[in-house]
Amino acid sequence: MTSILVLNGPNLNLLGTRQPEVYGATTLAMIEDACRTHGTSIGLTVTCVQSNSEGALIDAIHAARTQQAGIVLNAGAYTHTSVALMDAIASVELPVVEVHLSNIHAREPFRHKSFIAPVALGQIAGFGPKGYILALDALAAHLTPKGGR
Repeated sequence: MTSILVLNGPNLNLLGTRQPEVYGATTLAMIEDACRTHGTSIGLTVTCVQSNSEGALIDAIHAARTQQAGIVLNAGAYTHTSVALMDAIASVELPVVEVHLSNIHAREPFRHKSFIAPVALGQIAGFGPKGYILALDALAAHLTPKGGR
């Protein structure tokens, strides 16, 4: 099966309790379980990693180069600040789908800028946890040669 990394950045370990009015009541563990279950149903093996450290996220992206076929990335606040994450994504040459639980374009102006978007296959924002499932579907479609599986 094709392997995909689902990579979550800072503060996402607090999902379910952190600002539920913005991010909902779903925990990160629930999102990871849903990703693994859905991945299996569409022929993907899903590995989940979360870190609050920018360096650890970069290390996970670098490791994915030889272990994964693509990445679903919710970089959290690093989306808006990290040239280093952007450079890491560009250097590994893997398809990346950027995910955000909330619609970052409908929030504070500083959240409108993404350093990840220019090096990502695409961006999914505002659909809550379902965004991860949409991202897995998008990666599976991108990785499947024309004509189907």
